[in-house]
Amino acid sequence: MTVTPQTNTTLEGIAEALMGCSSVAICGHVSPDGDCLGSQLALAGALRKLGKRVFCLLAADEPVERTLAFLPGADTLMPAAGFGDYVECFVAVDVPTPERLGAADAVRRAAPLTVTVDHHAVPHAMSRLSYTDPDAAATAVLVWRLAVHLGVDRDAAIATCAYAGLMTDTGRFQYQNADAAAFAAAAEMVAAGADPGRVAREVYQNRSAASVRLEAAAIDHMELVADGAGAVSWLSLDDFAAAGAVRADAEPLIDVLRSIAGVRVACMLREQDGQVRGSLRAKDGTDVAALARELGGGGHVAAAGFTLDAPLDDAVALLRGRVAALAAAGEGA
Repeated sequence: MTVTPQTNTTLEGIAEALMGCSSVAICGHVSPDGDCLGSQLALAGALRKLGKRVFCLLAADEPVERTLAFLPGADTLMPAAGFGDYVECFVAVDVPTPERLGAADAVRRAAPLTVTVDHHAVPHAMSRLSYTDPDAAATAVLVWRLAVHLGVDRDAAIATCAYAGLMTDTGRFQYQNADAAAFAAAAEMVAAGADPGRVAREVYQNRSAASVRLEAAAIDHMELVADGAGAVSWLSLDDFAAAGAVRADAEPLIDVLRSIAGVRVACMLREQDGQVRGSLRAKDGTDVAALARELGGGGHVAAAGFTLDAPLDDAVALLRGRVAALAAAGEGA
């Protein structure tokens, strides 16, 4: 692994600490994706096998994406807002900063022991025990390894959650992070009972009709910049209303832009709750996370996101120029 500034322990050390706790709360970032939820639920399943009282929290009071609701244990997820149970330990997975924990940060601050397991590198740790490996394709891979140190049987339910996290964070094993270690972990998960066909059907072949209608709007709004090396599109609240769509229906659309021949950097903007949420993707070594950080967000070199407190028109104008400059700079920018 790559040593990061916030790493101060090992997975073995975290396992030892967790085994000494009788109650644990686990939470990821706001608007949780497949890796976030898969990591939470896999770890919860492992800890419950040890007889621990486990609470899986949602950073914001928002529904779980329909395509992830099949994950074993998803029905146990509860909003962190209003959570009042005492827990000995708070575990943050797939989230590096308190701001991204939303309402769950209050639970973290109240817990005697705090733990982070993640693959997003940031300068400072927010937990007493922190393990971050940016070389890991997904946080779910780290949780999968953590379960070994907990000494539990990694059954089909745990494997399914971990596999879903790994599959989604590697873009169906298409992104640059789909390395030999990722495939080796996936093979272990499948051997333990994860069904790749079923997970793929639930996540990628389960789109709503509204999502397809929303895709048509995104294509209509799409602009190619930097001689076709960059693509930018956007969705307004009116687009969502016209399609009868919800936030989760927009999740697959960034990959539509990314799939266009010649496009190396893609940006998808969506209007929501008086803000604009942006997603960035790169096909090559272009560092879209650097741009996301400049805009107050973060992520990985090839996949990142941000939120702007700006009108949609202003956000589109800003990102049109920033994506064009990044795409024109070439690989490694």
